[in-house]
Amino acid sequence: MTLYDNAFSPFARKVRMVLEHKRLVFEAIDGLTPSGHAKLAAVNPRVEVPVLVDGDLIVVNSSHIVAYLEHRYPEHPVYPADPVARVAALAWERIADTLLDAITHDVSNGGFGFPPGTRPAGLLEAARDDLASIFADLERTLADRDFLCGTLSIAELALFPQLTAVKLLDIGYDGATHPRLLACYKRLRQLDVCRADLERTQAFLRDIGANLQRPARIVWRAIASSGCSRAGSMGGSSRRSRRDASRGRGVIKGHTCCGRRAMRRQRSSSLYSAFPLPMRRARPTVARQH
Repeated sequence: MTLYDNAFSPFARKVRMVLEHKRLVFEAIDGLTPSGHAKLAAVNPRVEVPVLVDGDLIVVNSSHIVAYLEHRYPEHPVYPADPVARVAALAWERIADTLLDAITHDVSNGGFGFPPGTRPAGLLEAARDDLASIFADLERTLADRDFLCGTLSIAELALFPQLTAVKLLDIGYDGATHPRLLACYKRLRQLDVCRADLERTQAFLRDIGANLQRPARIVWRAIASSGCSRAGSMGGSSRRSRRDASRGRGVIKGHTCCGRRAMRRQRSSSLYSAFPLPMRRARPTVARQH
């Protein structure tokens, strides 16, 4: 089993934590390095991570990879057994992959930061405002439990990279007003899979990330659809429901697209959206996919 990932991608980080939680043996290839780029292109023509290769099967899209792993390797599950809890866990995964990722992506300018003096005025304040309701929901859900769905699940493994990012981006929650969320995050940091994830990300930023040059185009989105054309593959992009989209809103008009505005604007622009329409073959410089 081979995972094509990158420590810069929260989606790839999520999948790798699931693999490690399940104690599966796999080879990890950084698909966005020069040495791994051609190998990644051979299994995913869009050259995006994460991609899982298990025998003759190729699975793209992080949530599809997790679903495949849960079905194929049910030991050490990340989906709760209770149907209601499972729905809740998948909902939290979706929030992490869509709303939270859209905000952290744009506040960090695609992870590369803004050149001095170019960050849009009010961006951080608006991001904090958008995040407030999500943090409040997390705090309420954790009122009577240590984990969002009773036990460790895909909810925490999807949220962990984003909760780490908001702290680094100065748009995090206040531990004084969100003590349960802070306690949950500290609890996650003590887990082997989360500790290893942080160590990989820190090493990447220290050894490689500092030398990254910001590309002219970070993320590319279009309208026409295509999936991975190789036989036996699973995944690709999927249309997000309007119900999901209605939970978000734009952080900065004309800059960040979350929620309904994103679904309208994307028809005529290449701006990043938390809720992408089916995509045409992409030509990303820095590749991201859910």
